[in-house]
Amino acid sequence: MTIRYSAFKTAVGIDHPIVQGPMNGGSPLELTVAVSNAGALGSYAAALLAPAAIIENVAKIRALTNRPFNVNLFVQEPPRPAAAEVLAAQDLLAPFRAELGLGPTSVPDKFCEDFRDQVSALLEAAPPVVNFTFGILDSETVSRFKRAGSLVIGTATTVAEAQAWERGGADFICASGSEAGGHRATFLGDFEQSCIGLMALVPQVAAAVKIPVIAAGGIMNGRGIAASLMLGAQAAQLGTAFLSCPESGIAQAWRQQLQKARDDSTRLTRTFSGRYARGIVNQFMERMRPFEQEVPPYPVQNALTGEMRQAAAKLARPEFMSLWAGQGVAMARPMPAAELVKTLADELQALLPNQ
Repeated sequence: MTIRYSAFKTAVGIDHPIVQGPMNGGSPLELTVAVSNAGALGSYAAALLAPAAIIENVAKIRALTNRPFNVNLFVQEPPRPAAAEVLAAQDLLAPFRAELGLGPTSVPDKFCEDFRDQVSALLEAAPPVVNFTFGILDSETVSRFKRAGSLVIGTATTVAEAQAWERGGADFICASGSEAGGHRATFLGDFEQSCIGLMALVPQVAAAVKIPVIAAGGIMNGRGIAASLMLGAQAAQLGTAFLSCPESGIAQAWRQQLQKARDDSTRLTRTFSGRYARGIVNQFMERMRPFEQEVPPYPVQNALTGEMRQAAAKLARPEFMSLWAGQGVAMARPMPAAELVKTLADELQALLPNQ
């Protein structure tokens, strides 16, 4: 069977059909650079950064690699929560903050960076590849990125979302299955109905669009990459697999939980951030389960829990941390990022030679 994925590799300019997933808190520029230098597509998560920091860090990445790399942003509008909604969320978090020795939650001056300002900064920085989740760009903005020299990846969780990105001018679709760790990218329709497994999602998306598809969700080794290519993808995106690399820079408590995780250790929750995300089940998720639908939407809840999560990481209290991970976490293999890229490429080559 001939599997064709040269279009994506050629367009991006990489050696292997492997994309390192952008993970806020788990993909610092050191990981991005290591993956890109190893011949795959390194990704940098910039959604939480101020515009000036985006420009500065893209310049730093450029200084450390001459290979292509990707920068990710969240598509979002400035939130305007009601005061009562914020107060109710603060009340729910009070017991956890007390257990960590924190005082009452303070309301931040802003709940997130201004997306329009971030887009302007990213256009100025013009990295080789840009990637967007949580929503969709208008076609004019997509065209502006292309004129700046950036290839555009749109993230989709359904066929309808993939088609919307294709109509908007995206160069590639990242089809994110429900197995994926971290936040769900759904922006059309119901979240629960949009939780489609990768094996069902990829062939349907690949059949519905004419642009190359990147498979994401639960992929941890060469077998998973080969399966994705056989289903119609032209590349595979791995996030959790790279979390175990030393370059990910994650807290030791998070790293230890990854090593102990099993196949059934994760589930989706919106209690940490206000948007459904997959992580390793812990005490916070279980105690907050009855209030799953009561917390304010992202980014409000995410901002309100930020200090708690940071304090928990410093105190090595994983029970109060957002331990994002995909369903394949038990297959994680701790090793340097460049070694992991080579291992994945060798495994893929053994299964699909001469591709």
